[in-house]
Amino acid sequence: MPLAIGLLALGGWEWAVRANEIPSYILPGPIEIGRTLIRDWATLQVSLWITLQITFAALFVAAALGLALAVLFAQSRVIEMSLFPYAVILQVTPIVAIAPLIIIWVDDVRIALLICAWIVAFFPILSNTTLGLNSADHNLQDMFRLYRASRWQVLMRLRLPTAMPYFLAGLKISGGLALIGAIVAEFVAGTGGRASGLAYRILEAGFNLQIPRMFAALVLISVTGIAIFLVMSLISHLALRHWHESAMKERK
Repeated sequence: MPLAIGLLALGGWEWAVRANEIPSYILPGPIEIGRTLIRDWATLQVSLWITLQITFAALFVAAALGLALAVLFAQSRVIEMSLFPYAVILQVTPIVAIAPLIIIWVDDVRIALLICAWIVAFFPILSNTTLGLNSADHNLQDMFRLYRASRWQVLMRLRLPTAMPYFLAGLKISGGLALIGAIVAEFVAGTGGRASGLAYRILEAGFNLQIPRMFAALVLISVTGIAIFLVMSLISHLALRHWHESAMKERK
């Protein structure tokens, strides 16, 4: 059904463009966008690869730091209450407002773009994982204490397994957010001609009124976001399918 609805929407779009004789520099049809994507693939794929590098690097750093900080928060309520508000501040600050400052302060443009993408992707992993670690069953925690389990044993055998679904859910959210952060940062850096990711190709196409190429770059961004979400969903399913209710098939 989603595929059928998508095809109908594309067909309606193409029909509206042709019926109303809308020029391609205002609104190109799907066929024209597809032709541009094929024709300019050599240029667009290089930009896509650059954007992907920033996105996945930011996602990896966000996952690693988010998990590490969540574990630290779970060990000490004082540390959590002291540092978590600053994570919230980092989350609610518009990246489009601070990206120019980061790009000015950091000499290496790639690192600046990585920081911007990391800021956007970091909070969902941290908040979800912290919630998961704090959601361990209190009766099971009492049983671990009864058997004199160490903090390490409680963490590895109870709290981390409990937090795994939460961490993976945060990872699915942060995958798309990392891509958004990378694109926004590239827009800011691209205004100075110092970036060559997909966002810069969109700016370049807009300045030259190459609207089909702009749409082709937008299609690549959308497809990339969908692919990242599907990959993260697959990872979550493979990790949880044998033991967690959210991924196990219902038995009839």
